[in-house]
Formats: sequence, structure tokens, C-alpha cells
Amino acid sequence: MNIKEYTINDIELALYHNYIKMIGKIMLYSPPNMRSFLRNYLLKYEIINIKHIIIGSILGLNLKEKKRKTNFLVEEYLENTEFIEDLLKISSLDAIQFFMKKTKYNIPVREGIFYFKNYREIFVLESFLDQFYYENLLTQLKNLNTKEKKIITLFIKYKTEIYNINIIYRGLKNNIEKNLLSQFLVNSYLFLDKGKIEYLLSLEDVSVFITLLEDYITNVKEIKQYYKNIVINPNHLIHSIEKLYLNYYFKKFKVQIDDIDSITIFRILEILIKKEEEIRFNIIPMVVNILHANYRKLKTFLK
Repeated sequence: MNIKEYTINDIELALYHNYIKMIGKIMLYSPPNMRSFLRNYLLKYEIINIKHIIIGSILGLNLKEKKRKTNFLVEEYLENTEFIEDLLKISSLDAIQFFMKKTKYNIPVREGIFYFKNYREIFVLESFLDQFYYENLLTQLKNLNTKEKKIITLFIKYKTEIYNINIIYRGLKNNIEKNLLSQFLVNSYLFLDKGKIEYLLSLEDVSVFITLLEDYITNVKEIKQYYKNIVINPNHLIHSIEKLYLNYYFKKFKVQIDDIDSITIFRILEILIKKEEEIRFNIIPMVVNILHANYRKLKTFLK
């Protein structure tokens, strides 16, 4: 691997390209409802494209540089290639905002660009787009049949709750104003009800937030039935909670599923979850370590 030719961003893009290709193959053989769910699941990667393009325009990147950070495969599966190619050609924020008026991304992009123009901060743009993604997933639940809904609802709810926790945590660490932060939350709850989420949002001290959140999570009855000891690492707070929710999800359905249709739905979600986790928490950290080690060797050699 040549450090001068490959950046971590290039490697990450290639890994997710293969991940998206895998989802595309699953879609090909899935029934209509699951195919629709997987298309909505893939919106996450279109939203990543949109973020990269808008931020690239803010940074003054040219078309070639913005294209390099764009995953075109996901647009093929979503049949949105023309949309993303037209967006790539736009360089000004006003023109991007006008272009997005006729799309489903109108409101999050409009609000995000407005905030950036006033405060030079992209947190709002990213958060509104992420919120749109989870709210869209929740909206699509009504289109699923009973078996699909049972398995997929828990998946979306645990993902959404992790998102809400992470938004509050990031907001606290970055001193985001509470009223603004509350606008990014998704109205969906799994183990932490609306009252607990709102109380966590009201806190001012990060250490108090972590302590209280640990207390909430470690006392959830549904989780406790599958674990002798629940451990949350405050140094990797979101990751450790996400891992806990993930393990709960797998343990719960491995016990309950008893028919071929449900097993098929569960296996699809299992592949999606585990492959994404493998990329985020195993492969990319290992690649970063390898690149850093090679870079240190190179610096030592040049001395």
C-alpha cells in the first residue's frame, strides 16, 4: 500500500463501495417490501454523498475533487445518478439550496445552509440530514408486513435511540444551545422514554450526563435478562452502548424466531449490521494503525 497514493478516505470509500454492492445483491433477490426497506436503508449513503458535496463546495473543491469523495454506486441502486451528478456541478450554497427545493432534502439542507451562513458551523446541516434519515426509516415501517415489522422495528428503534443519545452527547461536548439541539432529536424511544431523553438533554455537565446515562442503561430490565454484568466504557461511550444494544437485538431474536420467513429477514439484517460494524470498528481502525506505523517508519528512514 503506497501512502502517497492512498488516503484513509480513499480506503474507507472503497470499503463502503463493497458494502453497498453487497446490499445491492441482497436487494436483487429480496421480496418487494424488503427491497423497499433496503432502498431506504441505503439513503444513509446518499446523505453522506450530499454532505461531502456541500462541504466540498464550502471548502471550494473543484468538480474532480468532489467526485472523488462521492459514491456513485449507491446512486445507481437508488436510481438517483442524474440527481447527484447535477448536484456535483453546483458550487454556490445559494444554488445548492435552490436546487434542493424540489427534493425531499429541501428542509434539512435549507436549515443547515441558513445556519452555516450565520454561524459558520456545519453541525446543524449534518444533524438535520441525519434526523431526516431516521425519520424516513420510521415512516416506512407502515409499509411492512407483520413479520417484517416485528424484526425491523426493533432494529430501527435501537439505531434511532443511539442517534438521539449521540446527538445529545455531541451537543454537550460542543456547547450547542439546548433549543437548537432539541430540534435534531427523533421522536422514537426504545429503552429511554421521552422523559429520560429530555432530562439528559437538560444537563450541562458531560460527566453527569455519562453517569446518569450509565445508570439508565444498566438498569434496563430487557437488557439485564441477557447479561450478568453490564459494562459501559465512558472512554468509548457511544460505541459501548451501541454494542450493548446490538447484542441485545441479536440475543432477543435468536431465541424468538421460528419460521423461515422471519429467519430470512433476520439474516439480512444480521449481515447488514455485522458487515458495517466490521468496517467501522475493525477494518478501518486497523488500516489507520497500519498507515500510521508505515508513516512513522518512513519518517525514521528519511531522517
